[in-house]
Amino acid sequence: MKRVAGNIYFQLFVMCCALLVTMPLHADNGGEVPDISIRITISKGTRYQLLRHVSEQSGYFFVYDSKIINNDEKVKIRKGKYSLLEAIYVITGNRNLKISLLGNHILLNLPIGEKAISHTPKKAADERILVLRGRVYDGVVKEVIPYVSVGITHTTLGTVTNQSGEFKLLIPDSLLHSSLKFSYVGYNNQELAVSDLAGRYAEIVLQPKIISLQEVVVRAVNPLQVLEKMQDARRKNYSSVPVYLTSFYREVIEHKRKNIDLTEAVLKVYKTDYSKSSGVDQVKLVKMRRVFRKQEKDTIFTKMKSGIKSCLMLDVMKNIPDFLNLEENKEAFVYRYTDISEVDKRRVYVISFEQREYVDEPLYKGELYVDAENYALLEAHFEINPLYAKRATDLFVAKRSREYKLILKRAAYTISYKPSSDGIYYINHVRGELEFRVRRRRHFFSTPLNLWFEMVTCQVDAKEAKPFPRAERLSTRNVFSETEHDYDADFWEHFNIILPEEELRSLIMNNLGEVTTTFDLDGGGAAE
Repeated sequence: MKRVAGNIYFQLFVMCCALLVTMPLHADNGGEVPDISIRITISKGTRYQLLRHVSEQSGYFFVYDSKIINNDEKVKIRKGKYSLLEAIYVITGNRNLKISLLGNHILLNLPIGEKAISHTPKKAADERILVLRGRVYDGVVKEVIPYVSVGITHTTLGTVTNQSGEFKLLIPDSLLHSSLKFSYVGYNNQELAVSDLAGRYAEIVLQPKIISLQEVVVRAVNPLQVLEKMQDARRKNYSSVPVYLTSFYREVIEHKRKNIDLTEAVLKVYKTDYSKSSGVDQVKLVKMRRVFRKQEKDTIFTKMKSGIKSCLMLDVMKNIPDFLNLEENKEAFVYRYTDISEVDKRRVYVISFEQREYVDEPLYKGELYVDAENYALLEAHFEINPLYAKRATDLFVAKRSREYKLILKRAAYTISYKPSSDGIYYINHVRGELEFRVRRRRHFFSTPLNLWFEMVTCQVDAKEAKPFPRAERLSTRNVFSETEHDYDADFWEHFNIILPEEELRSLIMNNLGEVTTTFDLDGGGAAE
């Protein structure tokens, strides 16, 4: 059936594959580096690659400042059998390192008094950055509002609030006299002077927009006509030329709310124009960092695959999914006009959709928010129909251990678009959340496994965007967390990110510091 084929095709590109393996960990014996032997089977590589190779052999993970060890420096060593301590010395090229053990992490530091060498250029001394941060609340129920669009007016600089309603935006001091704008569907906009917020933690209150019957001309709204007009207006509302997007990307794997694999990156995206749906977006890696934390004796280990590819494909105005392919699939769905809302003083139609009762395939259900004047899609919230989520498991799992069974419980996505000053809309925020239950063979109880990824556009550059040279392009189909990278603490200090939620922060502290520290954490131990 056409509708089924179209559905599977779309899911294959928005999936976030889990690769499940087992990995035994050594018990914490405290004290110095354990007296164990390893065999190094590769002789050339970066210091990062070789330390990772040691992690795979030993089960111990390395924590160090990138100013102490240059991840990207290539070295050549002799293959063969080493003690763990000797392998560290040979790979780092520094026998003066202060080495200590914390659980299954080996901390590498310099002796007191010895200075680290920076591997990154210093910034200009006269560069000043303003920090705007705070939390956004609903003015009536006093609850935090996630995913609020936060941006400097008349610019393309911006971010979104996290699930805890928090935001942090860094801007040059030349924008001191600008305004910071907060907008969210169903609420009145709020604009505040940057000069009033800089250097302070602000609590921002948005008031819900109440639309009275006196304001609305009651009339029948045909949801299919709204969606058809939305697609007809696509070339007018979205960019007709390629642009560069500077984006922040994050992917997270959590098991039992204790084990965590967090990868963050700054990406430059070459976004092809919307008039050519066949155009392939390209990605260039700017900076990246990773935090890996695992509890002792836990043998569940997962990898997230194609998270960046998913973010690109979830631009549903460019890559039309089954529920918007009205020509082929409208008979598989029921579309309803369910509400009217407002954003930025403009009316918004809320169109809901779900599969018909006689369709028993795992299709999507959700809501679309469409500008009632220009028919631009502003937001989309959708998920695999919970009734059939279990059946969709194999679409999201690339490989698994024979010892474990994974069952998909939920796959949900949120997408938003944001207009620029010239009325052209750009993808603003993408978030995908996958929830599994994991059960070991011959065990009765299962444990939660959560994977999620998100990307936010921090800046748009529409001037003469050209494709990246092939050598600079990042492959978006691979396991991104395994990408070779170096760490630049100064860079992250001045770049806009989505703040990690409070629960995420508490998971990654564990005596290793906040996610914003300068540590590089090498996960190691991952089996293909």
